[in-house]
Amino acid sequence: MLLSVVIPFYKYKNYLKECLNSLLNSSFHDFETILVLDHNEEKIEDLLEEYKELKIRVIENRNHGVASSRNLGIKYSNGDYVYFLDSDDYVLEDTLSILSQALSNEDIVYGQVNNTWNNMANFLEKQNKKMENLDEEEQEMKEMESMQKIQDFLDSYPMKDTKLLAYYHMFKKKKGSNNITVLSHAYRRQFLLEQEIRFDETMKYYSDFPFVIECLDKASSFKPCLEAIYVKRRHNDPINYPALRQEEDENRFYERMKSYERAHEKTDNPVLSVLIDRKIINYYFRHFIRRLRRSEKPEWKNEYFHYFSKIMKQIPDKTVKEYSYEKQQMIKSIQEDNLDATLKKVRLFLGKKKLKQMTKNKNTMYKLMYYHVYLKKPVLKNVVLFETFNAKNYSDSPKYIYEYLESHYPGQFECVWALNNGSKPKYGGKVVKRFSFEYAYYLARAKYLVFNVRPPLWYRKREDQIFLETWHGTPLKRLVFDQEEVTAASPKYKQQFYKQRKDWDYLISANDFSTETLARCFMYEGEMLAVGYPRNDILYAENKEELALEIKKKLNIPLDKKTILYAPTWRDDEYYGKGQYKFELQLDCKMLKENIGDEYVLLLRTHQYISDRLDTTGLEGFAYNVSQYDDISELYLISDICITDYSSVFFDYANLRRPILFYTYDIEKYKNQLRGFYIDMMSEVPGPLLYTNEEVLEAIKNIDQIEEEYKERYDQFYNRFCHLDDGNASKRCVERVFFNKKDE
Repeated sequence: MLLSVVIPFYKYKNYLKECLNSLLNSSFHDFETILVLDHNEEKIEDLLEEYKELKIRVIENRNHGVASSRNLGIKYSNGDYVYFLDSDDYVLEDTLSILSQALSNEDIVYGQVNNTWNNMANFLEKQNKKMENLDEEEQEMKEMESMQKIQDFLDSYPMKDTKLLAYYHMFKKKKGSNNITVLSHAYRRQFLLEQEIRFDETMKYYSDFPFVIECLDKASSFKPCLEAIYVKRRHNDPINYPALRQEEDENRFYERMKSYERAHEKTDNPVLSVLIDRKIINYYFRHFIRRLRRSEKPEWKNEYFHYFSKIMKQIPDKTVKEYSYEKQQMIKSIQEDNLDATLKKVRLFLGKKKLKQMTKNKNTMYKLMYYHVYLKKPVLKNVVLFETFNAKNYSDSPKYIYEYLESHYPGQFECVWALNNGSKPKYGGKVVKRFSFEYAYYLARAKYLVFNVRPPLWYRKREDQIFLETWHGTPLKRLVFDQEEVTAASPKYKQQFYKQRKDWDYLISANDFSTETLARCFMYEGEMLAVGYPRNDILYAENKEELALEIKKKLNIPLDKKTILYAPTWRDDEYYGKGQYKFELQLDCKMLKENIGDEYVLLLRTHQYISDRLDTTGLEGFAYNVSQYDDISELYLISDICITDYSSVFFDYANLRRPILFYTYDIEKYKNQLRGFYIDMMSEVPGPLLYTNEEVLEAIKNIDQIEEEYKERYDQFYNRFCHLDDGNASKRCVERVFFNKKDE
């Protein structure tokens, strides 16, 4: 047998399943699978049965930790080579096949790690898209830069030793000690046994570091195999499912120091010794000085500082002199165990970096004012800051709460709107630009904050502030901690959300379903306001027919034609950047115009997060792009039919009891690969699921028949999701939040 794959398992069965599945689908089969159980509490008998083709050998670890589990794997493996695979990671279909072809008799054959936040399906899709959009010239430049870095490293040493290339790939190019890893490499088992190389079982987090150094020191032969890709899967939910590197532990600092000490003990090779010292120095400048300067924990200025000083003292002057004069002085201060001198130099060093950032990025200035000036001023008692969709428009529940406040309590509150699109709030509310000095001022000093999305990450809630989170829809798509995968632009979404949701004093719920769902998926522990959605008050207005007529005239929509609203959502995995999503219109507007243009007009309304502009050339008089129209609730009023997909718009639109069609051309991908749904779209939504443009057209032509067919389901849906809306949600919300009135 050529290869032994060793998998330590402690917890997270769902990750293990993906890991085993990758082995089952491997194009290479001449390997054994050793699963080392490390006091796991989850039952995995069903997984062992499901993957019995792998003939998994199960070993119980009587000790504890990944180090001892890997050591057991080395001890009991039968293969010529040992390959370590963490239970939350996976290999690609051809990884082991490519690696096996490189195995001959070298002590170490090293592959390459690719990092991801996703399961294999989403990882591969992103890789394919990356290849489709690949700029060949740009890629060639990157490859040349990479080759130059390697050559520069090799040229920096007089000896021409083949080990140097292994030193570079397995150690030098890895950023930080966290990324020094045994993963992606195949180790000749006899080499490990003869050299008595084992993982340090006293270490929980950093046992890879000294192990890799010892292997590099003692191995006599290496072979690169960088095409053998190992996929390191990061955990996007460090709250409920933290990876080992995401665990918070007071001993982590000491173990990191211990890993440096152990690594030095494992080698007297001058090249490796210098590389270790550089990792220590890089940790000092990238991490330690920031903790020293900013952490409120006294340990950083006491025992941690003095311990790290001892480590730094061991670095020879020759290595220190590789750095700039300023950095040399900072290193010297900590080597001398001089806290005051070190802090003084650190403040100056970080201050200069901050000043450099400020000259490059104007956004730094208002943040500095926010932290160092505005937060020190008292909270302004009756000031309210409103924001919807990151200040993109004047709309949603904050708009209706604001208008209720101004119309029923005129002059009692100073209302400020964050708006970037030039909109002017009714009643003359003050407008500030998001991410401006004024915005930072009111974010720091407003007593009340009314947002329908999360505030900026740099916002710090003050004790005297009251934060009302209205949210922006009854959820169909799984949200935050109910999502297994985060395929959107911000992989740290869950971590950030968990921190920010603690700032919310109130969270609005539109129905009982939302009350239960939002509390769970947000892990929300504050007060839930089950009052209905303020943004839906307009749908119950006594003069809604007159309002609809005014809106149609404002948009220049023919009064003698019926109106269809098409309002699709964004796709999590198609984006340009954070909060900027791609969208390609799949609805055949030209076909619709040709067939129903005499009777209908079409309103196109994309989600707030979609950056692409829709092209309506050739559709004049039929299709109207209203994506920039502030308030979608007003568009509901003028629409006779709503077509959507997985957007939450249909929950709101259902208040009007008008027909809804669901154009779900990519439902299988959205349901299974991206988000997943809270309700069964096949049996619970108040309208048909349509998969082609032809089906959409036929449904519109037969809309009366569809209304009749779905009447009973529509009634059930309305009673379940619209039961709290009655036109008075804003009133109930204002009375509770601003006047502390509770329902009797």
